Amino acid sequence: MAAEGPAGSAAMATTVPGVTERYFTRWYKPDVKGNQCEDHCILQHSNRICVITLADAHPLLQKGKRIESISYQISANCSRLQNKVSGKSKRGAQFLTELAPLCRISCADGEEYTIYSCIRGKLIEVNENILDNPSLLQEKPFTEGYIAVVLPKFEESKKITEGLLTRKEYEEILLKRFNSTP
Repeated sequence: MAAEGPAGSAAMATTVPGVTERYFTRWYKPDVKGNQCEDHCILQHSNRICVITLADAHPLLQKGKRIESISYQISANCSRLQNKVSGKSKRGAQFLTELAPLCRISCADGEEYTIYSCIRGKLIEVNENILDNPSLLQEKPFTEGYIAVVLPKFEESKKITEGLLTRKEYEEILLKRFNSTP
């Protein structure tokens, strides 16, 4: 093994899948709330936990936009930062519907994007690291730049993928989208 040198170890390192590829199944929700290309990705772990992120084709990841700010303040009376969860049954967690807004992202060009839950469940945590370092959202959207963690109800955990697309189905939609764009 040691005789392989740097070239052999570099080749080996590129073939090892990361944590998200090994332990999470990717599901996609294209055109959330009818907004063209505003696609979201849900990383589902075998223990039901779901991580909400931006999909590869989301405008924030495609167009090289500069993020000005991220706000978890949804309305005057609702801030996702006020979510306090405790205990095994996650008491105190905010309950989310599929179309519940998680955060609002403002760009330097004046555009604003609202990120939605896409699944029903309890809000376990929001990623406060992206508030201080918004570039994480663009640089590492599937790891350190996630938006939130949601836990679906046990009895609904098998049904949450209804209405979501697999990676292959999502890629087909992206191809159609790309081919129909002049």
